[in-house]
Amino acid sequence: MAKMGRPSIYTDELAAKILSRISNGESLRSITMEPGMPNPDTVYVWLLKKPDFADNYTRAREEQADTLADEILAIADEAPSEVVDEKGVSRTDSGWVSWQRNRVDARKWVASKLKPKKYGEALKVGGDKDNPLAVTVGTEVFDSVLENMALQKQLQKSKK
Repeated sequence: MAKMGRPSIYTDELAAKILSRISNGESLRSITMEPGMPNPDTVYVWLLKKPDFADNYTRAREEQADTLADEILAIADEAPSEVVDEKGVSRTDSGWVSWQRNRVDARKWVASKLKPKKYGEALKVGGDKDNPLAVTVGTEVFDSVLENMALQKQLQKSKK
């Protein structure tokens, strides 16, 4: 009798199929919801117990970031959806524009988390030769706190 339910036994073929689909932009959630695919918890156990799978999974996620970047370009290149109003005037559908913006923003965010060095926000801190970056540490606040503490101690001693 054939075993029913989701596969929980690791095979190289199943792992390769999952990793390929992740590399091509699919989420682990959508993959594991399909019949014949393991439960997400099973995949997480594999990540803990199978170092080669974990390494390949990391690589697949980085490749997924590149796929998402490609998808952003494809979305940006799509012709806008047009609607025709009651007067017969054609205009770009603002709902479609919002939906496309959301699709791009979601992909940008995920790509920046999966591959931050390539797609993350670059933070540069520095100055130029005329206005170099200077870091100063002011102790005035600490000096006044210490002075206040000393005064508090003196008051406590004088009350005794």
